[in-house]
Amino acid sequence: MDILLVASAFNSLTQRLYAELSDHGHHVDVVLASHGPDPVRTAVRELRPDLVVAPMLRTALPEDVWREHTCLIVHPGPPGDRGPSSLDWAIAEEAPWWGVTVLQAEAAMDAGPIWAAEPFPAPPVGKSDLYRNEASDAAVTAVLTAVRRYAEGAHKPLPQSHESVDVVWRDAFRQDRRRIDWAHDDTATVLRKLRGADSQPGVLDELLGREMFLHGGHPEDRLRGRPGDLLAQRAGAVCRATRDGAVWIPELRPRKKSGDPAPFRRPAAAVLADLTGERVPRLTEDPVPFELPAGRHTWTDIRYRQHGEVGFLGFSFPGGAMSTLHCRRLLAAYEYALSRPTRVLVLGGARDFFSNGIHLNVIEAALDPARESWANLNAMDDLVEAVLRTTDRLVVAALAGNAAAGGAMLALAADQVWCRTGTVLNPHYRRMGLYGSEFWTYSLPRRVGPEQAERLTTEALPVSAATAERLGLADRLVPAAPRDFAAEVERLAAGLAAAPDLDRQITAKAAARAADERERPLADHRKAEMARMHHIFFDPMAEYHTLRSAFVRKTPSGSARPLDLPLDLPLGDVR
Repeated sequence: MDILLVASAFNSLTQRLYAELSDHGHHVDVVLASHGPDPVRTAVRELRPDLVVAPMLRTALPEDVWREHTCLIVHPGPPGDRGPSSLDWAIAEEAPWWGVTVLQAEAAMDAGPIWAAEPFPAPPVGKSDLYRNEASDAAVTAVLTAVRRYAEGAHKPLPQSHESVDVVWRDAFRQDRRRIDWAHDDTATVLRKLRGADSQPGVLDELLGREMFLHGGHPEDRLRGRPGDLLAQRAGAVCRATRDGAVWIPELRPRKKSGDPAPFRRPAAAVLADLTGERVPRLTEDPVPFELPAGRHTWTDIRYRQHGEVGFLGFSFPGGAMSTLHCRRLLAAYEYALSRPTRVLVLGGARDFFSNGIHLNVIEAALDPARESWANLNAMDDLVEAVLRTTDRLVVAALAGNAAAGGAMLALAADQVWCRTGTVLNPHYRRMGLYGSEFWTYSLPRRVGPEQAERLTTEALPVSAATAERLGLADRLVPAAPRDFAAEVERLAAGLAAAPDLDRQITAKAAARAADERERPLADHRKAEMARMHHIFFDPMAEYHTLRSAFVRKTPSGSARPLDLPLDLPLGDVR
């Protein structure tokens, strides 16, 4: 069928549905409702789709569209749930199970007949993590079921007036419900409030005399202080005391004021330092080793552990974005991992994003974004090069979640790429107006061939895990639920380490790397890529600066049809 996706943003779920519906043989197009109702009407009129699917909407579909066409709305709540803050309520009420419902658009919000529904477990994780993982898995299953039923023509959707549907209206989850009472809320309550707003909208609070939003929360087992006080900082996060413990808060967002140059999410310590013009007052760095002692329960975004001959280097950065500091710290951890006696090294976190490359928010906030872009990219390249030059063991990139741009190329630098089946890859840079680096001109063609590399980077479309395996971007699919992925990777890695031909694989890898180096040194790839990127970064008229700013500040940019690319960037040599 011809399917039109209508969404307020080309977000993770919209990308995944685009990729998976395409995998099922449908012709899929996308239009953004954030540009107003007219582009939606125009797309429907020009494309004449068989079906309209709305994965994520902040505004209602135009009435003339849903009256004249079958439009299916993806609602992140169980059958009968209504309201704009469904996942927020699920987390606040500590629901063990939740659901996704695909319903037909009608005049009343979330009140249309039900085409499909799928339950999912709701573990105690951040809202954005839950949305991209358990909820996303359920949404894909429900949408594919609804599309199949619509195509078959025999299914009658279930009206919500049916006795089996328990209709519950849930109001918008506003800041007065999120507000933390530091003197009285226990740590569990504080964490629940923080996790329920980790990406958007954040929890409104006050720090150092300034209103700001808190993003994300993790427990701390040792530090203590007066409730509400800042206790320490670690790797950009800050620790804050609760009534009975403490929590780590990785990111802050200043409440927007007139003239504020950076009213967007960034590492918490950097935001506070900007407000005070110095390092965060009286906040000492509280470091932890890469290998945490047994029994410690604290936050760190990078950690190493070892089981037998397998090392696991875990990392998890908010939004998958990696700043200059993140990259340098991860490189130090990687070098530490190489010093350990293992034959297999696994890279990647237990859940959610693998990596999305350089940190655009940190870059946008910098006094000189061009120089920070350059520093960030060089730090990212240093990390990727270290992976590429590892020849004494096998390196596995285990993708629990999505990877894009330089983060995708970090994964491709490994010897094997294992993807959870819900993963989406965006192995390209073009939508941010960039040529790309991270040795993509080496890693991408060696896996998929030069023609496919040209197509992937030019078309700049999301790729499902199944398609990634078919193209050669991934070596293994891991059909595990989000909560089971880490354990399954550990089992598979143990099997790889015990393989009787492992020594032969390592020897063959080293020989192939040496042969590739003789044909064209990695330094040559890096020099050519970085020359192109330097020109873009330091050209004030380059489209990258406009696109980056629009992305970070959440302002409309480009076409309402995100698959229509206005850019025409020559890609050059991809040998």
